[in-house]
Amino acid sequence: MSNLLHRLGRSAATRPWVAIGAWVVLATVVIASSAAFGRELEESFDAPGLDSYQAAEMLADAQSDEGGVTAHVVLEAPDAATQVAPVEAALEELPHVLSTTSTVSTDGTIALVRVQYPAVGQIDASDLDHLKDAVADLHDEQSVTLEAGGDLFFAFEEAPTGLGEVAGMVVAMVVLLIAFGSFVAMGLPIGMALFGLVIGITSMKLVTYLIDIPAWAPELAAMVGLGVGIDYALFMVTRHRENLALGMPVAEAAGRALATAGQAVIFAGGTVVVAILGLLVAGIPFVTGGGVAISAMVLVMVLASVTLLPALLGLAGHRINGRRRTPYQASNGWTRWGAHVTRHATAYLVGAAVLMVGLAAPVLALNLGFPDDGTKPESRTERRAYDLIAEGFGPGANGPLVIAVDVSRNESVLAPLAAAVAADPGITSVSDPTVDLAAGVATLVAQPTTSPQDEETQQTVARLRSEVFPAVLDGSDATAHVGGQTATFADLGDRVQERMPRFVVAVLLLSFLLLTVLFRSVLVPLKAVVMNLLSVGAAYGVLVMVFQWGWAASLIGVESTVPIVSFIPLFLFAILFGLSMDYEVFLLSRVREEYRRHGDNTRAVIAGIAGTGRTITAAALIMVAVFSGFVLGSDPVVKMMGVGLATAIFLDATVVRLMLVPATMKLLGDANWWLPGWLDRLLPEVDAEPVEVAMAQAPQAS
Repeated sequence: MSNLLHRLGRSAATRPWVAIGAWVVLATVVIASSAAFGRELEESFDAPGLDSYQAAEMLADAQSDEGGVTAHVVLEAPDAATQVAPVEAALEELPHVLSTTSTVSTDGTIALVRVQYPAVGQIDASDLDHLKDAVADLHDEQSVTLEAGGDLFFAFEEAPTGLGEVAGMVVAMVVLLIAFGSFVAMGLPIGMALFGLVIGITSMKLVTYLIDIPAWAPELAAMVGLGVGIDYALFMVTRHRENLALGMPVAEAAGRALATAGQAVIFAGGTVVVAILGLLVAGIPFVTGGGVAISAMVLVMVLASVTLLPALLGLAGHRINGRRRTPYQASNGWTRWGAHVTRHATAYLVGAAVLMVGLAAPVLALNLGFPDDGTKPESRTERRAYDLIAEGFGPGANGPLVIAVDVSRNESVLAPLAAAVAADPGITSVSDPTVDLAAGVATLVAQPTTSPQDEETQQTVARLRSEVFPAVLDGSDATAHVGGQTATFADLGDRVQERMPRFVVAVLLLSFLLLTVLFRSVLVPLKAVVMNLLSVGAAYGVLVMVFQWGWAASLIGVESTVPIVSFIPLFLFAILFGLSMDYEVFLLSRVREEYRRHGDNTRAVIAGIAGTGRTITAAALIMVAVFSGFVLGSDPVVKMMGVGLATAIFLDATVVRLMLVPATMKLLGDANWWLPGWLDRLLPEVDAEPVEVAMAQAPQAS
């Protein structure tokens, strides 16, 4: 592989405009095709097999209004009862509105209008715009307080973005400028990452021809794509500058950078893709679609790193060093650090392990669910509507349970079932049933006593299914299922907990095999897997501390404790496991180069730290900056991803990569590179790098 990459890098650097032109043509084709033929991204959170999914299917078959999307418009006034009629009438005139119902609080000051829309696939963001415009006009006409929220906002509202991403990019530019001391060297990683980002994002509307991509996937893919794109380019540019400092011509320096660091980029990116595609075993369609979208973005960044970036390096020439053209010097600071850790290996191993396990311990209290509108800032109309509904009608009114009953063979069970549901301690009221005789489906709307995100609401849903329904329906031909958004997210949490073990095992095995092939070792991949598990576990623990326990939550704009979004652990594990492998691959690739050169394990570990310490630290700072930028948004889901990713990358690049890894490798000694002969013969050879390519490398300058 090294020979092939060496030739590819030299060719791209020698004829840069060929590679650049090819990427420009590709970008033009992708953008034009997406605009002309791209399909809309999927808004659904459906997961076949769940009880809530069966309820949704029954409601759709019966063409029940309750199977669609609901919006809430809340009116507050001293005489709300007399002012709600014109509001309801105006809302009924909006496009795609199926029906409206209104309720007034017992004190007459708050009125709630529920606006029913068809299923999410039959409406779009313009319906939300129409609703907002109508509410604004009614507010001006009625001179009363009007707020809006509900499922329609969840489906189509785009949280304000931009400030966080810009802040993250600014920090990344500053870090690169300090690390390289050159505007050209700083600009190449940023430019390549942004170029890859444009192609990756626009391609998603084309990927939908193969698999449904959720509407929120582009933002998550952008978060990951920016991080890995800048990181991969950073490692390549660093190695290229080392080669230039050793006196190589520009094209040769780029070729050898691709043969060494580029190989690490391919395997690091491959590990990220493998880890994220492990989401396929979760069996949740929208999770799988999100994983495919992120993997496609990472793949674009890897391809750009090994084809476009060498061309840009060739085009930049010696300008990439700016005014710094001094000979390459050893990193005394990182060399001393590596020597210090290896001298006190046992102490660092024990101390760092205790810290990581301590941070991971809160994961035992992990509560999966979904934040409701009550967690949003008070500046958002959804939050104000949520508070008014809770004040006037109780917290459960913000997340009613929609019960679909198959009464095609036995309608007599409907009345006792409604009575049994109403008698449950977790239910405050049940609507009169509506029956579709043709479809044989009856619908009950039950209001819980607790809010949608409350754990007691999840318990109520579980109790209805396991105790209330069987007590009434056993022995009859009727069946009942609990649906609605609240039940759907509770079910997703259960599905995640059920599928998480096999997903984790699949990712661990695939990553272990990939690293075994790369490093020709058993213990090095095993150690990498265990330490990356510590990084992911620590990220989970921090999420519990911040979002569930509220520690320092106000610092990032979280106004109340919330459960961890049900699918966040899956995505975090896949993404973090893959990203943490990046640093593992880059560090161990340098250590392995040194060990193959002279066979001294301790010396190789110190040289590996010296050669990659500053680069890994800079890369981690960039990742943390990019991910932290997403914490500045208002969406708690995006905040969770930002906090989890930033925390894990910070810990992985500091505690794990600069303490645990060198300490463990020192204590294992030559056993690090042990591989049974029979296994060596079975594994494919991917690192047949010639002596002239695997040349001696000076340690990284500090």
